[in-house]
Amino acid sequence: MKNTKHSHFGGFIKKTGLAIIATTIALSASIAQADIKPAVVYDTAGKNDKSFNEAVYNGIMRFANDTGIAVTELEPTNEAMMEQSLKKFAQRGYSPVVAVGFTMANAVAAAAAEYPDTQFTIIDGVVDAPNVQNVVFKEQEGSFLVGIMAAMASSTGTVGFVGGMDIPLISRFECGYKQGVAHQDSSMTVLAQMTGSTPAAWGNPTKGGEITRSQVENGADVVYAAAGGTGMGVYQTAADMGVLAIGVDSNQNYIQPGTMLTSMYKKVGLAAYESFEAAMNGTWEAGFKVNGVAEDGVGAAMDEYNADLVSAEMLAAVETARAGIIDGSIVVHDYMSDNTCPL
Repeated sequence: MKNTKHSHFGGFIKKTGLAIIATTIALSASIAQADIKPAVVYDTAGKNDKSFNEAVYNGIMRFANDTGIAVTELEPTNEAMMEQSLKKFAQRGYSPVVAVGFTMANAVAAAAAEYPDTQFTIIDGVVDAPNVQNVVFKEQEGSFLVGIMAAMASSTGTVGFVGGMDIPLISRFECGYKQGVAHQDSSMTVLAQMTGSTPAAWGNPTKGGEITRSQVENGADVVYAAAGGTGMGVYQTAADMGVLAIGVDSNQNYIQPGTMLTSMYKKVGLAAYESFEAAMNGTWEAGFKVNGVAEDGVGAAMDEYNADLVSAEMLAAVETARAGIIDGSIVVHDYMSDNTCPL
């Protein structure tokens, strides 16, 4: 990337002692700057997690390239720094401020209350405040589609699921996946396990690999990971053991070419882009933006890395299911609506 500038918020770090990485992306300086100061605060996984945060990073990079407007980033190293980071941005006049991930909800609520004139956007979280835009996704619908693909790709009749932190959001992925598998073949078995009950579950590739190995040894030949950085261990172990894996959040097909069946993408980068774009155009609104299959907010990724793994029949089945979800003939249960999975 050319003409990249770096700002380290030196005074802020000296005063607070926070080990926060701050970067300003500013491109095409000749382009007129809009009257906004957009910023983003990632979660503790950081923008190079090859998953959720990185997808947001790619979205803001595209915004910076397209508009020439600087986007300033912060990468807190622990949860305690999140609220301080959001408030520091608001204090310095940044807006909108995008917060990445559900773990940011309490921090956004506190910052939004203290700085009511600042526009905050939280991706994958919900904060009831008049200056907060909540962008959420129907993960169950995208998981349903990759579940169909897993069932069709399996030769053993058993597939696996590895979740990250044991919370209702990840159970939504699991339940949607199970519904997709059952929709395609109700006789199949789905082995499912969460990695842990604390945020550390998002960054434990060793544990992800161990769970995957156990599932493969018990017959699974396709394993879907919804586990953040823990998924890296899932994909590596699947490749080592000669089975297929399914990525999540961003298109991760490139990570293990030839053994990544697909990835259940969530267009979180587009959500960040559109938040900044709306502010630039004067159309930013608080409230809810819900992205499912109908909005192309979730889906199954196809590219050159998995083209040889996906048959025409598989693509047709996915397209039929997409159409069914959109027209209402297929209803994918949302685990978070009542914390049950009707299977």
